[in-house]
Amino acid sequence: MSIVPIKSGALDAAEVAWFAPLCSDDYRHLGVPEGDFRSSWENTSAIAQMADRLGYRNILCPSSYQVGQDTLTFVAGMAPLATRMNFLAAIRCGEVQPIMLARTVATLDHMLKGRLILNVISSDFPGETASNEYRYQRSWEVVEILKQAWTQDEINFEGQIYNFKGLSTDPVKPYQTGGPLLYFGGYSPAAVDLCAAHCDVYLMWPETEDALANHMRTVHARAQHYGRVIDYGLRVHMIVRDTEQEAKDYAEELVSQLDDEIGRQIRARALDAKNFGVSLQAKNLAMADSSGYIEPHLWTGIGRARSGCGAALVGSVDQVLSKIERYMKMGIRAFIFSGYPHLQECEIFGTKVLPHLKTCSMPEVYGRVPSQTPATPLGIGLRR
Repeated sequence: MSIVPIKSGALDAAEVAWFAPLCSDDYRHLGVPEGDFRSSWENTSAIAQMADRLGYRNILCPSSYQVGQDTLTFVAGMAPLATRMNFLAAIRCGEVQPIMLARTVATLDHMLKGRLILNVISSDFPGETASNEYRYQRSWEVVEILKQAWTQDEINFEGQIYNFKGLSTDPVKPYQTGGPLLYFGGYSPAAVDLCAAHCDVYLMWPETEDALANHMRTVHARAQHYGRVIDYGLRVHMIVRDTEQEAKDYAEELVSQLDDEIGRQIRARALDAKNFGVSLQAKNLAMADSSGYIEPHLWTGIGRARSGCGAALVGSVDQVLSKIERYMKMGIRAFIFSGYPHLQECEIFGTKVLPHLKTCSMPEVYGRVPSQTPATPLGIGLRR
């Protein structure tokens, strides 16, 4: 029994996604840049194509105003190269005029034949220091305008920031009925309110199971206020090996060359470095034991050199599978995994763990597109 009701009901399969390091977040050793791992079309497209071949159902394509490649351009370029999995593209609300964004997204959704999902982000622009209230008001209005553009013949919207009257939406209808699913992550009351009212999947960063459960209850209660039920997702790094000791050894190797001052600079350069969610990840780091663990197999060492998602599941194949199954029983249905370096760890997880998981495509579950791919079978008895 899940902690809270979920939109996808008694679904026994999970959406398993990987991560495309568009924003200069790929290393052999954390905090030590190397040419082959810097953000580039060659490296990131190779990661996405491997994820597609191995059977991941989705891939997160993040966004940064300051570092890395343009998200929607990258996704468009990948449309003919990765033909099975979905693309979870981050959009920073306000970066593009909302009606033009609606047109861009609809075009991209047709290119991908309905394999597009959006990760809605509220953040400052470069050089901007906006209030939390303003940023979420802007995001709220952008989302409402997008939904009008995708579901109505005209856009008529009067807000605090945007005003449009009688604008035709032809021909900006997406491939998916009602438009792409919306994923959202944020911990402030304004963030929770936006997700509860308008989005489909609430994304969390790694914390203890008790903390995750509390977040889910908070969001569910707010969604009830709007007469809605939503799904839940978890973004977490992955270090899985044949044995627990091998995994722990690799985790230590990953941070063996990290200078803590360099790590602080990496964390500080992110535009979201001061938000509440990031502070929770810093709190995890502070409360961890001497080896960096806050609960069995959840290691916070990643957070020494990363703003945002700052912990990894570390363990054997069986241990990692058991942890994922615990999360699923809580009601978490969408997982976004990653590892360093991303191409190597994509292959390791994709060959050692992914075949044992029953997976699904969330747009198909929600009926946004016709079912095109059967869920991968659960690997009963295949653990090793």
